Amino acid sequence: MLQFLFDTDHLTLYQYKHPPLMQRIALHPVDSVAICPINIEETMRGRLAPLARVLTGNKHVQAYAHLAASEEMFRLFPLVPFDAASESRYQHLRAARLRVGTLDLKIAAIALTNGLTVLTRNRSEFGRVAGLALEDWSV
Repeated sequence: MLQFLFDTDHLTLYQYKHPPLMQRIALHPVDSVAICPINIEETMRGRLAPLARVLTGNKHVQAYAHLAASEEMFRLFPLVPFDAASESRYQHLRAARLRVGTLDLKIAAIALTNGLTVLTRNRSEFGRVAGLALEDWSV
């Protein structure tokens, strides 16, 4: 049963097998932690940016290896969609002018819509969203 939604900072820590995060994940059922399309968007932007530059040799090979590894990682987790209910919640949060980044607001909207706790180190922004449950598994 889904309980948690990755913020992209925690998903990145997962990709690098951050020990405290890996220990916490091991304490929960496999299907309790999910990703969302915003995680995919943010991760892929980061992976595609180096490929937009002129690369050669090992850096070129490594950039494509990182891209492929990210795609493989996405398949490890359930995907919570950004659906019409999430869009409606997102627009409501946006109208509240909370001074939270657009992509973080979208993650918050998905979490609120689905009753999920966001796993993040970014309490300063996500903490501005009323009713949003947060946990930091990086420590």
